[in-house]
Amino acid sequence: MSRIVTFEATQPTPVTVGTETKWICACGLSKNKPFCDGTHKACKTEESGKVYRYNLDGTRTEVTA
Repeated sequence: MSRIVTFEATQPTPVTVGTETKWICACGLSKNKPFCDGTHKACKTEESGKVYRYNLDGTRTEVTA
């Protein structure tokens, strides 16, 4: 069974252990999960209130009802 998972975050989440900080992907687009690879920058031009689908090649389309 497949499922649709939605993400609303557009920035990574910092996690600090001792003196070391790692950035954890929160947008769902990183190809290096669980770590951030900067792909969240594609989210900056998303319009509020709209839903987008990102393809494996990084292109996105708006999801309409």
